[in-house]
Order: sequence, then C-alpha cells, then structure tokens
Amino acid sequence: MADFAFERRCGANPVCGVDEAGRGPLAGPVVAAAVIFPDRRRRPNGLDDSKVLNAARREILFDRIMATAVVGVGVCDHEEIDIYNIYYANLRAMARAVAALSVIPEMALIDGNAAPALNCRSQTIVGGDGKSVSIAAASIIAKVTRDRMMVELDGVYPGYGFAAHKGYACPAHKAAIRELGPCPVHRRSFRFVAEHLHLVKSAA
Repeated sequence: MADFAFERRCGANPVCGVDEAGRGPLAGPVVAAAVIFPDRRRRPNGLDDSKVLNAARREILFDRIMATAVVGVGVCDHEEIDIYNIYYANLRAMARAVAALSVIPEMALIDGNAAPALNCRSQTIVGGDGKSVSIAAASIIAKVTRDRMMVELDGVYPGYGFAAHKGYACPAHKAAIRELGPCPVHRRSFRFVAEHLHLVKSAA
C-alpha cells in the first residue's frame, strides 16, 4: 500500500505527486495530474495505484482527493500526440499539471523513469503509483478525468465504444476501426490507426 515515505525522505515541502493516464490508447488525449496534500493527516484512506482499483472506488476517491488536496491537471490532445509523439506529449501533460497547481511545489515525485522540465526539483519513481500516496492520488485523478473525457467523446463519435474501453486497443475497438475507419480523435501516429486511414479517405 502506498505511504508517505518518499515524501518524508525527500526533505522538501510542499511535495507533489505526478502521474498520467492514457499513454497506450489508440484515441483521445493523455492526461496528467499533480497532487499535493497540505495536511497529510487528512488524506483519504485506501489510496493506491488507480489500476488496482475498480471504477466505482476511483470515483469515490476522486471526490475525496479533490476535497482534501491541491490538484492540477494537464492534457495533451490527440493532435499534440501526433506532433510530438506520445513520449514527449506525456511529459508536456505532466509539466502542465504541475504548472496548474495553485501552490508551487518544492519537489515533484513522478511516476516512471522520465521527468519533464519543471521549475522545481523532481524525482522519478518506477512503480511510484503503488509506493507514494501523492503519486497514487495523482494516478486516480488522471484516470478518472480521462475516463470522463472518453465517455463524452463516445457521444460525439458513436460506434467506437469509447465509453466502454476508453480508447484502448482492445479487439472491439480494433474491429470498429476496421469497419468505420479512424475518427478525428484517433492518434494518426499510432501504427494500427495509420494502417486504416485509407478507409477514411475512400469514404470521403
């Protein structure tokens, strides 16, 4: 279970945790979040890597985090992903999340092994969303925010099943792309999408 060990050891205050959601999907944005707990005693119970929590639990924790923490969110949409590639788009989203905080952090703890350029010190932690409470909270905010965005996109671009699979490359999503061709929010720089762009051109 995640705890505040990394936050205490880094010797900085305030400390934000940073994580993202949406690196792997074929469609939609990548979303990052940065979270600071001003009073660590008030953090919600049960914070953990968003991937090990079900959707209902993530929604509950989302509201509790928003009520007890300082939160910043950064987004890079599908067009930026195609321009900069997903690696750099992810870093841009993280930098935007930290910049969106209303409190300037002294240290950023970042999930993974790559950090964006920030106006504060940073430390990367592989598997950080299961180790640091601040990163775990960021993973939940990023995941819930992105999932909600994909549900909205499902209404704009019906037929792809975005509300169900959130744009990930599951068999149902790939089948929809084969049948309908990519829609405007699909990532053209991703190989499977690029291979089916001819369907859009032939239908135009």
